[in-house]
Amino acid sequence: MKPLIRIVTCGSVDDGKSTLLGRLLAQTGSLPTDTVELARTTRRPGSAIPVGDIDYSLVTDGLEAERDQGITIDVAYRHLYLPSGRRAILADAPGHEQYTRNMAVAASTADVAILLADAMRGTRTQTHRHLTVCALMGVSVVILAVNKLDGVDWSQDVFDSISAEVEATAQRVGLTTVIAVPVSALTGDNVTEPSPSLPWYSGPTLLELLDQVEIEPDVDAGARVRVQTILRTTEFRGYAGVLSSGSLRPGDELKVSATGQTAVVTRLLALKGEEPVELDGAVPGQSVAVELDRDIDITRGDLLSAVADAPEPANRFSADVVWLSEEPLAHGRSYILRSGPLEVPTVITAVRHQLDVTSGSELASRSLGINDIGRVELATNNAVTFDPYTRCHDTGGFILCDRVTGETVAAGLTRFALRRSTNVTEHIFTVDRAARETLSGHAGRAIWFTGLSGSGKSSIANEVERQLHALGIRTFVLDGDAVRSGLCKDLGFTEEDRAENVRRVAEVARLMVDAGVVVLVCLVSPFRVDRRTARALFAEGEFSEVFVDTPLEVCIERDPKGLYAKSAAGNLPNMSGVGQTYETPTAPEVHLDGRAPIKTSAQQVLSTLDVHK
Repeated sequence: MKPLIRIVTCGSVDDGKSTLLGRLLAQTGSLPTDTVELARTTRRPGSAIPVGDIDYSLVTDGLEAERDQGITIDVAYRHLYLPSGRRAILADAPGHEQYTRNMAVAASTADVAILLADAMRGTRTQTHRHLTVCALMGVSVVILAVNKLDGVDWSQDVFDSISAEVEATAQRVGLTTVIAVPVSALTGDNVTEPSPSLPWYSGPTLLELLDQVEIEPDVDAGARVRVQTILRTTEFRGYAGVLSSGSLRPGDELKVSATGQTAVVTRLLALKGEEPVELDGAVPGQSVAVELDRDIDITRGDLLSAVADAPEPANRFSADVVWLSEEPLAHGRSYILRSGPLEVPTVITAVRHQLDVTSGSELASRSLGINDIGRVELATNNAVTFDPYTRCHDTGGFILCDRVTGETVAAGLTRFALRRSTNVTEHIFTVDRAARETLSGHAGRAIWFTGLSGSGKSSIANEVERQLHALGIRTFVLDGDAVRSGLCKDLGFTEEDRAENVRRVAEVARLMVDAGVVVLVCLVSPFRVDRRTARALFAEGEFSEVFVDTPLEVCIERDPKGLYAKSAAGNLPNMSGVGQTYETPTAPEVHLDGRAPIKTSAQQVLSTLDVHK
């Protein structure tokens, strides 16, 4: 018997996906009787389908909001039983542009896509976007269902024109198998039975195509197990995870890709009910616990790989991403990369291009907005192991999450590790931080002053430094205007440029702390996520956030640099607190009243600072 296939239906909103899917399910006996009967009596507002006839579009629209709006929002999953006895799981993906993220999730596990195009309206941007997402997500076969042909008098010319447009996009994005079929989901023509209205078409129906489709096996990447948890008893130590690819048997040699250590599998176990059972072998998709012949250093998120083709760890990657957040990608901002149990802080260091999903052109871009698709370069905080997505989906795919809210902002597909990640090797020097701090007689610290322009950050930092210097403490001030005159002279004041500005200054501050210096940073740094990213570079107790809390009207009245005047004149649109948001700190180590005397504020900062060894 042919194996289970996973199918995603996609295309632009109102192209008829839910109706087509509902008809397929109903006419193949894949639905409970009560579901079909409900679709006979329930109607959307304004529906023209008579009560008593089946409204097939209601079969998969489970959310009340979907019924009210007449669009699919969530992804609905249903089992489809094909004539040959083969079983399929159908996912009805949303067509509206704002729900592209839901469609990408559905496509990530699909073998086949049914891409609908409305014969009366032709292909639209979302048609090409969904086709591009299918290609990125590794969907191997696309069936183009040109729907609503009854609305254009069953025109072959319309069918051929739409098929040619989709085929051209498919070739650009690397899809080699696209099969076009003419249908009408509303009337049922050529969905499950041949249509007398299509004398010019002699091919299979949509249902026959699904039953006949052959899925090419994945490229064999060898055994891959990403460790999800470590199981320990008095007599057993095993590493549990899902076998993503290849096969695994006792006696196989595995490599811990992060460390290069190897060991031999002595036992494989799986749960049967609540009891563990030993296995002679495991297949992809199976959850297993692996016992090894010796104890080696393995932690959650490590990748166990077949020795023959184990991927090498790296900290720089080229990847394609589908941006899913309403907040645009901020160049230089840190995100959390998640791939199964693996979590690692990650910075997008470059946007190589944005893809025009309609023309296939690669557009120059420094950022990506919601539903944009682009190629980026990533830098992870430490070396991790990924396969190219085309080689193994589970060990090549990832998501990016906002560090503050936890929101998923992008779905990513690894292309390859960048060579530069293996060209940089840290040298261990004899004179270390401890030696430098001993010579100075005090520890290095970072004091991060944040607040609106004109709040008094630099003036207070100046007084703090003056008093520390008088005590023999080695200090340095990294002031916003100074770094923008040199280190960051190429950056503007957009959100992504501000993120990169904070990243660069934080890295310099980290080096100076390592040198045993008390470094005082004075940056507006308006976004919490960027300040949190800066803090993450330092060990516990090395970083203090000082919020200089000065009312906006006071800052405007002071306006020492004339920036608020420029903003009022329309010459500075990204002024924090006026044209751009300033996110106040939630738990700073020091909270200053920016209207207090400078010496009072400086003493408040100094009272929290203990740098002596």
